[in-house]
Amino acid sequence: MANNKPTVYVETSIFSYLTSRLAQDPIVAGQMLETRKWWNDSRAVFDLYASDVVIDEISRGDPDAAAERLEKIANLPLLMASDAATDLAMDLISESALPAKAQVDAYHVGIAATSGIEFLLTWNCRHLANAALRTKIEKVCANTASSRPSSARRQN
Repeated sequence: MANNKPTVYVETSIFSYLTSRLAQDPIVAGQMLETRKWWNDSRAVFDLYASDVVIDEISRGDPDAAAERLEKIANLPLLMASDAATDLAMDLISESALPAKAQVDAYHVGIAATSGIEFLLTWNCRHLANAALRTKIEKVCANTASSRPSSARRQN
């Protein structure tokens, strides 16, 4: 994270939309096409990151489809689920910022936030890009960051 490009954590849904056959639903198909356009035309403006959690998720399912998703992520630096990320993920669940069934989503937020990533790119509107949950998620992230010892915070 040395240069001045904005940093983006790319969540699992993006890799699925990049590689899946176009959906019959016109809204989802539009989202898939927009994802592909962004990937081809705009991703170079950002420093992209993924995580071991994303790798685990995109590795599931049809082996050919998984291989195609893994090919898209191959050149991205991977962030690991640190103790701080795990603590934040658990805080997001215990503080009801995310429901218990969204534990993997909480890990995505925890990893991105504790790694100093500026943006989380997702099509997961149920939990991650949910306007009703955003304020709660941000509050837990801010409270957790302020309660960590200063030596645990990332220095820019």
